[in-house]
Amino acid sequence: MEDNFKMVAKTLFGFEELLAKELVQLGAQDVKQGIRNVSFVGDKGFMYKANLGLRTAIKILKPIKTFKVISEQDLYEKVYGMKWDRYMRASQTLAIDATVHSHIFTHSKYIALKTKDAIVDKFRETTGDRPNVDLRFPDLKINVHIDRSLCTISLDSSGESLHRRGYKTATNIAPINEVLAAGLILLSGWDGQTDFMDPMCGSGTILAEAAMIACNIPPNLMRKEFAFERWQDWDVDLFETIEESLLKKTRDFHHEIIGYDKSPSAVRKAK
Repeated sequence: MEDNFKMVAKTLFGFEELLAKELVQLGAQDVKQGIRNVSFVGDKGFMYKANLGLRTAIKILKPIKTFKVISEQDLYEKVYGMKWDRYMRASQTLAIDATVHSHIFTHSKYIALKTKDAIVDKFRETTGDRPNVDLRFPDLKINVHIDRSLCTISLDSSGESLHRRGYKTATNIAPINEVLAAGLILLSGWDGQTDFMDPMCGSGTILAEAAMIACNIPPNLMRKEFAFERWQDWDVDLFETIEESLLKKTRDFHHEIIGYDKSPSAVRKAK
């Protein structure tokens, strides 16, 4: 049986309650709302399920270490001391994203650089080889979050933001974010039991999200890849089982979803 662990789902400001409700409905344990995030507990299968099924989440992070830091050198030494061979090999690539809310640390890019240096130096010291940085398609994406003097190191299980659903083939200029679209629909209280109309549909993002909500289709079913697929403990059989279980919960929709827009090209793209 898989062990449970803490995860953090990031979201847009104001969507925390929506996301918490989604997590409870999916079966998450110990759900707690933060600011632009909701923490919860689940196993590896639930991590796959959350990435596939959450409409208002941007990222699903898996925290692996939390510690106090007092300086950049302190950060370097504590990251260096972690057992990175549990998560990647020296031949793989990495990327680091950092967010900082602290009077001690003021430059997030420098924090990301120090973290990268510590990981690379650890592999060089222990194996004679070093992982390279790949900002676009890394094998392991790492998130560093510093709040005052508390640092949390997490693995990013999602990769690209979860608003990138994978269903769009054409868009207008500045299309609405899919997570924002889904959240607005959920906030409206629409339950799929009536027709749905968007009088300014643009390239159809709100219409598409409404259709998936109405039919209970997992929003990220069409994504090409999640970051966890490159992890050492990637379990394709478990993922396919989770995927199939979510698909069994889809439902028929017996009403209409209608979109209008003054731009003919927008309507063509929406179709």
